[in-house]
Amino acid sequence: MDAQGRGRAENIDPADQWVLNPQTGDYELRLTPSAEQSGVPGPRRTASRPGGRRRQQQQDPGDVPPQRRRREPEALAPDPGRRRSKPKKKSKVKKVLLWTSGSMAFVILAGAGAVYIYLEHLNGNLTVNNTPDAKNSFAKDEAFNILVIGTDKRTGKGNGGYGDKGSVGHADTNILLHVSKDRTNATALSIPRDLIVDIPECTTEGKPIAGTPSVRFNTSLGQDGRDPGCTMRTVKAVTGITPDHFMMADFNAVKTLSTAVGGVEVCVKKPVDDPDSHLKLPAGKSVVKGEQALAFVRTRHAFGNAGDLDRIKVQQQFLGSLARQMSSGDTLTNPSKLTSLAEAATKALTVDQGIGSLQKLKDVALELKKVPTKNISFVTVPVRDNPAEKVHATVVVDQANAPAIFDAVKNDVSLTETKKKKKAAESARLKGARSAASEVRVDLYNGGAPPGSAGTTLTWLQNTEGVLKSSQLGNAPKDQAKTTLEYSPDQADQARKLADIMGLPASALKPGESETNDQGLPAMILILGKDFKGAGVPISGSAKAPDVDKSTADKTVCAE
Repeated sequence: MDAQGRGRAENIDPADQWVLNPQTGDYELRLTPSAEQSGVPGPRRTASRPGGRRRQQQQDPGDVPPQRRRREPEALAPDPGRRRSKPKKKSKVKKVLLWTSGSMAFVILAGAGAVYIYLEHLNGNLTVNNTPDAKNSFAKDEAFNILVIGTDKRTGKGNGGYGDKGSVGHADTNILLHVSKDRTNATALSIPRDLIVDIPECTTEGKPIAGTPSVRFNTSLGQDGRDPGCTMRTVKAVTGITPDHFMMADFNAVKTLSTAVGGVEVCVKKPVDDPDSHLKLPAGKSVVKGEQALAFVRTRHAFGNAGDLDRIKVQQQFLGSLARQMSSGDTLTNPSKLTSLAEAATKALTVDQGIGSLQKLKDVALELKKVPTKNISFVTVPVRDNPAEKVHATVVVDQANAPAIFDAVKNDVSLTETKKKKKAAESARLKGARSAASEVRVDLYNGGAPPGSAGTTLTWLQNTEGVLKSSQLGNAPKDQAKTTLEYSPDQADQARKLADIMGLPASALKPGESETNDQGLPAMILILGKDFKGAGVPISGSAKAPDVDKSTADKTVCAE
């Protein structure tokens, strides 16, 4: 065999077989080496066709590639004195190729096994806390609320200077993260630890724990054995918003995560030299990690009025910058950083059973990744000084301004301008011809409206408005916040007429599919949601975002 026919035994690093899939954001194992890496000649290909596509040429089984073709031996007359030659041994090159290909297959399989083992290792890093207050699964197609809790419990080397010595782990930093159903926006709502609340009764590991009135919010965790489920209940009692899941970490998480991503950029308007936290920073931008990052988010005396509300703003700045760094190409395309980040994040977190695996956390992360950082809003629950105190140390909810923010989160309303195009498309649904009321065919369901609403609305539609082809079919499978009218494209004129009759906003109209009613005829589906006030009472359109003091994750705001 000539030198051309031997091929090349390439040295392939198994790490080079990991490639980034831009569609999923994951590193995946490429099991098939490229043609240039293979030592075995493949089928011949023609030159590239226009547009870059290539066509594989059909090859006759008897058509040996040129580099493999041998000359046929010439016929020789028998020679009694000629010895028969011994069979040639396989060349060393062939042995090397066979050994290399077999070893490479083993390396790849072993690599795949190692990846599985590593993923199981990461799962083992997680701490899972089962609580009846969390959902048992994560829904990718729904809006979701995750309560992020930072405790003041001291763990890890060098954390002795922070938090309360011997603390059971109170809810020191609390952020309710709401991610919209359409993934266009998210709201991170900070809840002050010194907010005076009534902590409701809860259950920890099957043991009931009595509620406590008029205490600091941070005692909703740790105090009297309370677990994160108790904090979730307290959030719902204060805001009316139901958390679906929780994530909890202590001080050490700030150090490990900031180090894993190579540091987090922060900004201060004036130089900082805080003897209590040992934080020293020049004016302007700096990159902090490890102990310095922890000092930045913990200091109470370097900014503003040296209080918890000013510290919350600093923490929001840090989290926004960390989000930008974690989603940057420098992190996502760096296997070493990704590995460090995965180790740090899984070791730091305690989560509920609904998101208690690496796969589920990945699902959460991928859904959050869909939200542009410019539309992630950081806002704090509006509060005022506690009127019961002469020396103000705690705060209470500002009932004049807080409800608007709570309602915006509950109704999935963005605090940033993200839905102009969507609103235009919704408004177009009300433009066009209307059918006669007598031609409107609709099935009614109660999906969260006051009991009996579907029945009274049916009577009103038939006896007052002439919508005779209507039926009332009981309760919807689940409650929903808003009233909706789903219809097929050929029922658009009926939908517009019913919207006029009932005072439905454009946002309530949902083009989709109709259902077949008892007579075997297509009927629209009207579900009366929690916003339904009564037959003939118009339903207001999408709520407007309240005018609040907020920051967004895409911008750096210098602390002062």
